[in-house]
Amino acid sequence: MTASKAAAAAAPQPQTRKRKTLDSFFAVKKKSKAEKQPDNAKIDVSATTTTAAAGAAGAAAAADVAEASGKETEDSNETADGSPAFDVSTIPEDQRAALRLELETIDGSWLAYLSSELTKPYFARLKAFLRAEHDAKKTIFPPPADLYSWTRFCSFPRVRVVVLGQDPYHGPGQAHGLAFSVRPGVRIPPSLLNMYKALERDIPGFVRPTHGYLRGWAEQGVLLLNAALTVEAHKANSHANRGWEELTDAVIKLVNDRAEHVVFMLWGSYAQKKGARVDTKRHLVLKSVHPSPLSASRGFFDAGHFRKANEYLRSHGRSEIDWARLPREEEQ
Repeated sequence: MTASKAAAAAAPQPQTRKRKTLDSFFAVKKKSKAEKQPDNAKIDVSATTTTAAAGAAGAAAAADVAEASGKETEDSNETADGSPAFDVSTIPEDQRAALRLELETIDGSWLAYLSSELTKPYFARLKAFLRAEHDAKKTIFPPPADLYSWTRFCSFPRVRVVVLGQDPYHGPGQAHGLAFSVRPGVRIPPSLLNMYKALERDIPGFVRPTHGYLRGWAEQGVLLLNAALTVEAHKANSHANRGWEELTDAVIKLVNDRAEHVVFMLWGSYAQKKGARVDTKRHLVLKSVHPSPLSASRGFFDAGHFRKANEYLRSHGRSEIDWARLPREEEQ
């Protein structure tokens, strides 16, 4: 499935623009995987309601997920790719309204496994925190529609490589749900620029792109996952230790336990600690310093991770990643 081409999200939006909530986002039927929103859009994390209308809204949201994925069948409890079909009944009816964003925008192949996480106490506390940030009129990145784009651009059965980041970029127009990636038209961040430099050494014929939009990798099975999925504008790590890490730990465990022959790229001490429980007999774990300008010169450029990832995938009968396939958004 292809993300919406709406031009409004392709570039940073003026901070003086009227703030929006997800009320307008959910007022219309979702047309594609990533309905774009202004960068200063707010995350609507409404309190749980017990009304019948809330249950209907949750069921409708789940139906949209199924329709968008095009994979579920009426008489099967599995999708066409073999992963279990998402069953909205796994979400208590009185919680569905509070989880509208998740039901609307997480890909069904991930929802089927992660829906139980959404009803745990830590996730309720996380939503309450985000609600408080919303009420305080703080600007949160990425835009709501892009928060779970890592699930839509890279469905669970497709995962072949996992790259762990820490939290989203906190500047206007940068974050769109994929770790290390920025939208076309946004200056390439220093860490990603160093990743491109490493690729020039690692992959013969690789030509550095003029943009930092990594959707082309995600669609080939590169899971670009941050430990925390939101951040307050201009405040790095401002949403750390609020609950996102528990959800993303569950994502890593899911890939570790249920996927086969995946490459985990753990750059820097934070990523290495987060990925410490990955089964090295089942998967390939590659460790290096972080590509940040502060550390990249201490071994990142010569680590050969991109080449080693493809060698491992090939040796286990899996398709390699075409690291050079990085079209701009309008070229998708």
